[in-house]
Amino acid sequence: MSASGGSKAVVAALLANLSIAVMKFIAFGITRSSSMLAEGVHSLADSGNQVLLLIGGKRATRAASAEHPFGYGRDRYFYGFLVALVLFAVGGVFAVYEGVEKIRHPHELDKAWVAIVVLLGAIVAEGFSLRTAVGEANHVRHGESWFEFIRRAKSPELPVVLLEDVAALTGLVLALFGVSLALVTGDPVWDGIGTLAIGVLLLIVAVILIIETKSLLLGEGASASVLDAVTAAIVGPGVERVIHLRTLHLGPDELLVAAKVAMPAGATLAEVAAAIDAAEARIRAAAPVARVIYLEPDLDRTKAAA
Repeated sequence: MSASGGSKAVVAALLANLSIAVMKFIAFGITRSSSMLAEGVHSLADSGNQVLLLIGGKRATRAASAEHPFGYGRDRYFYGFLVALVLFAVGGVFAVYEGVEKIRHPHELDKAWVAIVVLLGAIVAEGFSLRTAVGEANHVRHGESWFEFIRRAKSPELPVVLLEDVAALTGLVLALFGVSLALVTGDPVWDGIGTLAIGVLLLIVAVILIIETKSLLLGEGASASVLDAVTAAIVGPGVERVIHLRTLHLGPDELLVAAKVAMPAGATLAEVAAAIDAAEARIRAAAPVARVIYLEPDLDRTKAAA
């Protein structure tokens, strides 16, 4: 997944969320709707999240140093994890609290039609952001289902933006549902119920993001297709087979490959060095994401045992 595609989706989401947050807070000031307040805080949190993703992407491009010899690629994972925590604490927990309070102490909405107009406008803006994220994701999804894409993606930006946008659109529908029912029935408790539903939705999405970004922070290996490509590329002239192979993502676009390979027993040092160099070149051609490669030559002891 290219960083440029993820950045485009993040910027689109940031612009949409900033404009939506302003509209929602204005609508809350007019209507005193808890759904509008929860949605305003949600959009503000999402805007902060997109800024965090952009910061993470920028910091990840720093050159490797003596203290961090493999570079800073995992900064993108760290900032993605912060996004999940912000969504959980600021968006989800606040909305649940506000919803419970509104259900316990309901009050009439003022000019509820203002909230409905703002929510409809926000749905259009969020739809634009989601369309951009879907378009960028389709360039790198390669036929995977959306669940597989979010579960297996090594770059955090697009999955985060996709889940945030889906949650935002669903939250807007829930807020519209709550405000509309409060207006039609005259019972403001529906506004609180809509707010509570938004909070539960955000908590669920935040937990999914926390689980996925935690896995990336701990260190994930290459996907099955990349592993197959690397394994096939290693074997060639002077390399008989792969004894064992380990991979680790140092960042979304940087993969470490370490393998012990079986080589002919009679090979000279020069022949071993040439075979290793050729194998590394084949790996980089088959999997460009493989940036750091360590191949350890060894004898095929299974033949000796036989």
